[in-house]
Amino acid sequence: MSDRVRCNCRRCVIRGLMGPAVVVTVGVLFLLDQMRGGYLSFGNTFPVILIVIGVISLACSLAPTEGHISGPVPPAPPGAAPPRQNPYAGQGQGQGR
Repeated sequence: MSDRVRCNCRRCVIRGLMGPAVVVTVGVLFLLDQMRGGYLSFGNTFPVILIVIGVISLACSLAPTEGHISGPVPPAPPGAAPPRQNPYAGQGQGQGR
């Protein structure tokens, strides 16, 4: 089992449906192509895949993120120096001169 923490907020759950929805859509489109053909051939119906992706992306962006769990920060490699703190952080200093 993985030690990875899974987020159960609505946005992440909806995002997790993207792959299965696309696979099911492609399967249904190929089934329609084999059964009916003609106007329902895959060449005419493939834009449905883009519509499914767009609908799921829209639902994902509109879903609340209450209870979202961010991924852990990866640990530094062994022997690496700790990150340096910027002594001028938050003082309005520019990036370059």
